[in-house]
Amino acid sequence: MCGRYASTTTDKELRSLFDVVDSVGAELPPSYNVAPTQEVRVVLERAPRHEPTAGAERQLRTVKWGLVPAWSKDPKIGSRLVNARSETITEKPSFRSAAVKRRCIIPADGYFEWMKDPEGKKIPYFLHGNEPVLAMAGLYELWPDPSKSEDDPDRWLWTTTVVTTQATDATGHIHDRSPVILPPSFWEHWLDPTITDKGEVQAMVNSIPEPHLIPYEVSTAVNSVRNNNPSLLDPINA
Repeated sequence: MCGRYASTTTDKELRSLFDVVDSVGAELPPSYNVAPTQEVRVVLERAPRHEPTAGAERQLRTVKWGLVPAWSKDPKIGSRLVNARSETITEKPSFRSAAVKRRCIIPADGYFEWMKDPEGKKIPYFLHGNEPVLAMAGLYELWPDPSKSEDDPDRWLWTTTVVTTQATDATGHIHDRSPVILPPSFWEHWLDPTITDKGEVQAMVNSIPEPHLIPYEVSTAVNSVRNNNPSLLDPINA
């Protein structure tokens, strides 16, 4: 699964890395302990709001972590939908619409996972790759707030979820689930809004190669969302 991650890359760096055309929303400060229900930056492709007939453009946008499907009666459901299992995203009612229409990339330095020791104590680890940014596969949704008028610019709540898969041998000893990490060769296809066939989407998910991640133990200070500083990424045995 993915319950926490670090995100410190600047908007300028993300725009360059992902060939972003437009940035929506203010840049978020670096976070060393991103948690569910918080605002995060994602990369997606979508037609400009005021030009719905125009071609899709690549955007960097602020959304809330925890997917709220458009049909939801209450946005509180988002706190339970922070992850989406890759094996069933094209079938589950909460995710299937977004899986074929609204895919995104959630940039991260790396993510945290907890492993139980022989005594049952949970030990936190930080997992990262060889590159500065991990492109975690995500889905996004737009939820219309019924309490606001149709012309209210704040009517639509944008939310996201991290797509997860069975963990690889290298990290499976820490936790049995891990985020789906997209290599650069998959970015264009994953973000392409014209790929809407659920069979094609599921085949794309199934073909994503296993990532090469490096895990190391970190301080239990990360257990509290109130802690958010660079030391959370320091190896405990360094």
